[in-house]
Amino acid sequence: MSPVRVLVVEDETILADAIGTGLRRHAMAVDVVYDGDAALERVPVNDYDVVVLDRDIPGASGDQVCGWMIEHGVDSRVLMLTAAAGIGERVAGLGLGADDYLTKPFAFAELVARVQALGRRAHPATPPVLRRGGLCLDVHRHVLTRDGLPITVSRKEFAVLRELMRADGGVVSAEQLLEKAWDENIDPFTGVVRYTIMMLRRKLGEPALIETEPGAGYRIR
Repeated sequence: MSPVRVLVVEDETILADAIGTGLRRHAMAVDVVYDGDAALERVPVNDYDVVVLDRDIPGASGDQVCGWMIEHGVDSRVLMLTAAAGIGERVAGLGLGADDYLTKPFAFAELVARVQALGRRAHPATPPVLRRGGLCLDVHRHVLTRDGLPITVSRKEFAVLRELMRADGGVVSAEQLLEKAWDENIDPFTGVVRYTIMMLRRKLGEPALIETEPGAGYRIR
């Protein structure tokens, strides 16, 4: 359950939106665009772990988007989609620099598994269990305890707490939490991070574990 931020580039709007909705249900932050030009606008300004990229899209083609990412040293992993099932097509796509290839139609469970696998390769792996200040966060089982007592949290609260615990006492800014736990449609001036921290403090109980560093962010002492 590593935090994964995904850009879906697919011109079939129903399919694109369905992929976005499905990946969000797996606790990923997902942005969706419908052509290559929009993808080239998003990729340079957002730190995506994975780009799910249809090869046959309007504007800049999927091949051109992938080539631009390689040329400019973008670290995002690329999962290329295509309706062409031939080996030659797959080899060509991988030769462009794509990290993985999936032909349409595909099983959604396979798409999720491939995105998760690429997401793990995009950043250092999160330990399966995080511990700090009496908290124990089982990343894979989505279980949280404090001093052995279970605590129920929402997906967003879990994602925020995971980032704070991964920092191992370091300060995590509200912007970093927004980037990892929400998608680009969230208003950067929203109070959603502050509200989520408030709810976590209430659920975690006393003594308080999450500290606010004024002007910097939050950390678990």
